[in-house]
Amino acid sequence: MNAGRFRDRWGVPHLRADDPLALAAAQGRVTAYDRAWQIEVERHRSQGTSAAFLGVDALDWDRFARRVRLDDTARRCHAALDRATAEWVGAYVDGVNDGLAAGAARAPEFAATGLSPGRWEPWTPLAVWLGHHILFAGFPGKLWREHVAQKLGPDLIGAFATDGPAVAGSNGWLLAADRTGTGGALLAGDPHRFIEDPGVYQQIRLACPEYDVVGLAVPGVPGIAHFGHTGPVAWAITNAMADYQDLYAERLRRQDRQVQALGPDGWQSVHRHVETIEVAGADPVEVEVLETDRGPVIVGGPGDETAISLRYPPRVRAELGFAALPELLRARTVTDVDHALRHWVEPVNVVQAADTVGGLLHRVAGAVPVRHPDNGRRIVPAWDDAYTWQGWYAPMPRAEVAGRAVMANERGLATPLGVEFAAPHRARRIAEMLDAGQGWTADEMATVHTDTYLGSAGPLLTVLAESDGLSPEAAALRDRLLRWDRRMTADSADAAAFATVRAAVVRRIAAHPALAALAEPPAYPEVFAPWLAVTPRVGYALEHLIGDRVLPGVDPTAVVRAAAEEVAEATAGPARWGDLHRLAAWRALPDPDAGPGPRLDGDHDCVLSTSSVPGVTHWCFRGPAARFVWDLARRDDSRWVVPLGACGVPGDTHHADQSPAWLAGELLPIVTDWNRLVEEPDEH
Repeated sequence: MNAGRFRDRWGVPHLRADDPLALAAAQGRVTAYDRAWQIEVERHRSQGTSAAFLGVDALDWDRFARRVRLDDTARRCHAALDRATAEWVGAYVDGVNDGLAAGAARAPEFAATGLSPGRWEPWTPLAVWLGHHILFAGFPGKLWREHVAQKLGPDLIGAFATDGPAVAGSNGWLLAADRTGTGGALLAGDPHRFIEDPGVYQQIRLACPEYDVVGLAVPGVPGIAHFGHTGPVAWAITNAMADYQDLYAERLRRQDRQVQALGPDGWQSVHRHVETIEVAGADPVEVEVLETDRGPVIVGGPGDETAISLRYPPRVRAELGFAALPELLRARTVTDVDHALRHWVEPVNVVQAADTVGGLLHRVAGAVPVRHPDNGRRIVPAWDDAYTWQGWYAPMPRAEVAGRAVMANERGLATPLGVEFAAPHRARRIAEMLDAGQGWTADEMATVHTDTYLGSAGPLLTVLAESDGLSPEAAALRDRLLRWDRRMTADSADAAAFATVRAAVVRRIAAHPALAALAEPPAYPEVFAPWLAVTPRVGYALEHLIGDRVLPGVDPTAVVRAAAEEVAEATAGPARWGDLHRLAAWRALPDPDAGPGPRLDGDHDCVLSTSSVPGVTHWCFRGPAARFVWDLARRDDSRWVVPLGACGVPGDTHHADQSPAWLAGELLPIVTDWNRLVEEPDEH
């Protein structure tokens, strides 16, 4: 089985092989060569073994991974794969194992941590996928709602609804051929995830006699799951914001050397075993792993008044949806894409697709259980059969595409499947921009990707406009912000002033006596702390808290007035938004000497969604992890870009050579002419 590896000028791997299995092996090898450190970190994270070389900072995640049984779930899902899919995944794993030694030799992180490359198991790609997405549906939000209900009362759960600024999101849009200037449909978007170094998406091309696909792969996972273009058809996704993971309050007891849990049918035995986590620079830590009939226990144990278990579809069904991956590569029409998605389980996505014969697709894909509505809002009692799962939601929602379709995590197509969604600002702005133009081309899509208008600024500015009795300095600040064009551009002093006032408002509300009861979160594992901190919760829900005045005892007008006075008094000079709003990419091995990242345009609710945590930091941790445009008229006119580069090795020519284009909002061409690519040896 022969395979060739080619590169374009940005180092993107273009792979060509005699058959799909040889191609899968080649994908595994090049991923190991380009991303050895990244994928080995993800393998260890999925196993709960990353603290062995990353130290105590990784212990909380490892403890969670063990308790939630990530690796065991991946094994179960792999065992249930059909034979052909298992063989295809196995070929990828063989390629990874073939390439790891060469990849590790060029990655300095291995020597820095003393880590040696390990061996991938047949199920490791499934474990990596599960590790990326176990928190994607946001089940820890139910811990927050339960905390609010216990401390402030159940009526105030909705006060912090994220139908104001949300903490997850992506943009996607589809233009039918009659709305473009190319003669074919255009499909574009930008997945918003934590910006990581190396990047979470891998630009790649996979070609064999059966198919030829370009797209964005997840390093460590075969195929092209989320964003791909086969030539005749292309597809893309956003997070559907569906609710499909449940938390159950468990009553546990030790009985005759066993652990038992109280379920709807009385006391029943619980699976129990103990695992040991090795920790670099510290003593090993033992973890008691428990699993009830609902699912793994992730909070507490038999000695606690209430423990909490997690029930999630891959654990229940022994499926992730990997059978869809090879089918997507072979897709020629939107009907083929639609058919492949029958397998999809995790995560639940909104999918758009278009083909060269005019087919268009807009639907939800994934597995969502049917159960009591309260399951979606709070922790429910395990012993009450009213909260058991009653099958699966079907058919999944879909919609006809009339000219164009937009997906941006808003309350829309997936509404029946979720509880909280993103604010509608991004979706509305994208629709407005698309409707204002005609004859769109791939190059022109960058103007949509990079739009910085902040629709969510309205409620705060409205309250500010109503503020009177201000000092001359604060009044001048108010008047200046009311004249502001609401664009969060890096060079805008007005944008910086708005963000500074917003942060002051958030901090004042978070510190208000009305919310004092929320300041001390329950004693949950540290991995859930980001969902339980009061200031970020206020920051994400600020638009709702101010605009709807939902917190008893909190006067938004007084808070905004005080914040304006605070900022007006403290302002020393005309800071620009980009001076405050810096990229802070996540690294498994942080560089303590690294200075602030590059200046950024955008903000959370802009189409250019570069998210900070209002009231905590202006630095950006989440943003467009890639941008793309799939042109169905001519694939070579498609465009893409990632925040860093194609290679995960620090110092490599292609480690960060796309950063200037990404920062400038530019899209790079996709080269598919083999004669314009450079062939290189498969191993170095």
